[in-house]
Order: sequence, then C-alpha cells, then structure tokens
Amino acid sequence: MPLVLTLLGILVLICLIVFVNLDTFIAFVLVSLGIGLASGMSVAAVGKSIQTGIGGTLGDLVLIIGFGAMLGRLVAESGAARRITNVLIKLFGIKNIRWGLALAGFVVGIPLFYNAGFIIVVPLIFTIAASSRLPLLSIAVPMLSALSVAHGYLPPHPSPSAVAGQLNADIGQTLIYGLIVAIPAIVIAGPIFGKTLVNLKVAPNNELFDIREVPDSDLPGTGISFFVALLPVLLLTAFGPLKTALPDGSALQTIVALLAEPYIGMLVSVLTAAYALGIRRGQSMKAITKDLEEAVKAIAPILLVIAGAGALKQVFSDSGTSKYIGSLLADANIPPLVLAWGIAAFIRVCVGSATVAGLTTVGIILPLLQSQAIKPELMVLAIGSGSLMFSHINDGGFWLFKEYFNLTIPQTIRTWSLMETIVSIVGLIGVLALNLVV
Repeated sequence: MPLVLTLLGILVLICLIVFVNLDTFIAFVLVSLGIGLASGMSVAAVGKSIQTGIGGTLGDLVLIIGFGAMLGRLVAESGAARRITNVLIKLFGIKNIRWGLALAGFVVGIPLFYNAGFIIVVPLIFTIAASSRLPLLSIAVPMLSALSVAHGYLPPHPSPSAVAGQLNADIGQTLIYGLIVAIPAIVIAGPIFGKTLVNLKVAPNNELFDIREVPDSDLPGTGISFFVALLPVLLLTAFGPLKTALPDGSALQTIVALLAEPYIGMLVSVLTAAYALGIRRGQSMKAITKDLEEAVKAIAPILLVIAGAGALKQVFSDSGTSKYIGSLLADANIPPLVLAWGIAAFIRVCVGSATVAGLTTVGIILPLLQSQAIKPELMVLAIGSGSLMFSHINDGGFWLFKEYFNLTIPQTIRTWSLMETIVSIVGLIGVLALNLVV
C-alpha cells in the first residue's frame, strides 16, 4: 500500500504541475497532505510533519541560496561575467573558441543561477557569432551546457545544495566531486557535441539583443572578476579539508571551521563582491543594496519549491513510507546510484523541473543511505545528473532556448534536449567511475 500511495502521489503531483498548471509549492503541500492522511496519520500529525519538513529543509539553505543569488547579481551587474568571457575568448582564440566558451560558461555558471546566467551569456554568444562568423548553435551549446552542468551538479545552486542538505552530504566535498564529474560532461555535451551542429542553420531574431561591445575600460579588472566569481569554490574546497587537519580548539582551527561553513563562505563572497565590484568602482551602498534586494526577490519561488519538496519528504518519513520503500529498494538488483539517477530522470521528464525532480527523489531514496554504504556526496551528484535528463516541452529552459534562438520544436529537441540528455548520462557515468576510487 505505501508504494501504491507513493506512485499515486507522484502522478498527482505531475498532473497538478503539468496539466492543471497549479503553483508548484501548493501542489507539493496538497500531495503531502493527501499522502499523510491516506497513510493513516492524523490531521495534526500531518500538519506538524509539513511544518517540520519546510523548516528543516530550508534551515541554513536560505542563507546559502540567498547569498548565492546576491553574488550572482553583483557579478552580472558589474560586468565581471562579461570580462571573464572576453578574457577566455581571447585566450583560446577563434580556432578553439568552443573550448573557451565552455570554460567561460562554467566559470560564470558557478555564482549565477541558470536563468540569470542564460540571459547574460546569450548576448555574448550573439556577439561572438557575429564577429567570428561561426555557426551560432555550435557556439551556443558549449557555453549553455556548462551553465546547465553547474546548475545541476554544484553548490551553491538550489537543487544540489538542498539535496546535499537532505542527505547530510558535505557541501565542500560535493563541490570537489562535482567539479571532477563536470569536466567530461561539459567536454562531451559542449565543444564535441557543439561541433556536430555546424550545419544546422538558424535565423535568430537579432533585435532581441544589443550586441554592441562594451569598452573594456568600463568593465572590472580581470583578476578581481575571476577572484570574486570563484571565491565560493576556493573557500569551500580549501577550508573544508583544512579544518580537520588543525588541532581542535586552537584559534586558527576555529577561524578555519567558521570559514568552512558554506553560508559563511557565501557571505564572505558577497561582502567581497560588494566592495570589489561595487564600492571600489564608485557605486553607492544604496545602489548595491537595491541589487541585493532584487536578487532575493528572484529566488523566492525557488525557495518555495524547495520548501514544498521538504514537506513531502518529511511526510514520507513520518508516515513510514520511506522506510517501507527503502526496504524494497534495498532488495532491488539495481546499484543505488543508478536507481537514484533513474528516479530523478523519470520525474524530470514528467515534471520538467530539475529542482522538483531532485528533491522529490531524495524522499524516496533516503533510506538507502541508512542501509547501504554509499557516499552521500556521490548520491547528490547521481540525483543531480538524473534531474537534467531530456528537457522538453514541459521545461521552461526548453522554451527559453527555443525562443531566443528562434528554433522549431524539432530543432530544439535536436539541440537543447539532446545536449541535456548527454549531460545527464555522462554525469551518471562519471559518478559511477568516481565511486570506484573514493
């Protein structure tokens, strides 16, 4: 019965989001309530479970995602993202432009959420295509595949951060493993796949963009642009391992342990960006604060989706559904990492949202971590790669790509959907390979 309720609940969730077009947060709460009551929980117990799930899921995640959005806003508005892209393009040259764009997309994608990153880099893609006279899609795919990988694999992006929190995975270690897995995914889905699109002719609407070059003198310096964009990565990867290498109780260990906390690292990054990319360049604190406020407003819907998924996960747990499903999955003759990837991929194809797919999978797969020796950091990446599987007409990213590049639906499936599928499958292969050596 619990398995039937779970499958029915997921189907109802899919119908509410995809066909009824109900707000995702409300859909999660309704499904959580229905599963809880159908499982025999009292109304008060279900209400308490939903509240606990929302509060426990958000926790310090609000800080991580909030500060991440602020950092991305400052990097974008200051022109640092454009500076990074320009430098890498000049470094790689026209002959290797696809590799330069893939690297630029990855560096820019670390601090920027996907939609914001997309809007920022697409005008750059148009500019580069116009100046290099290379086929537009063969240039666009390498950069956008890197953005997608960062969005699905790496903290501080919402889904991997939330999944890591639910699985008690170390965010710093998840980031290190994610960087390793990301490289082959970007290489194959980006420059290599992009090269196959050179003969695909498109006629984009150039009026959507202002492709005039911004003078280099108006952009932040190269060093500070790279430093600020990569600062969260530097702090999370450096101080995480270092805190265990120092004597407990020492002043230095206390400082390092503080900086190793993900939300502190993000806060330091935001403050650094506010000074280096704002105040130091003559911007008023009032203007910077306005940018930060706008960044927080933009992530409110994402936080609600995460909160709703947390409520569903808690109801699964409190009703005993997770424990029951875990006992069934433990006996399944499927490697847990592959199983998690498959569940996330299935929900992604049905619902369209990578965030919903990732967080819904956590509630189903969580008991496996208690019964089998699986590194939670690798489980985060398996779920993250599965959540990127085959984006199609029920995903906002699909339409964003289609409309900006003025493609037909078959052309968008041939390019965007296939790119996302490659990212997902290569990600799983990378996770399984990494599982053999860590």
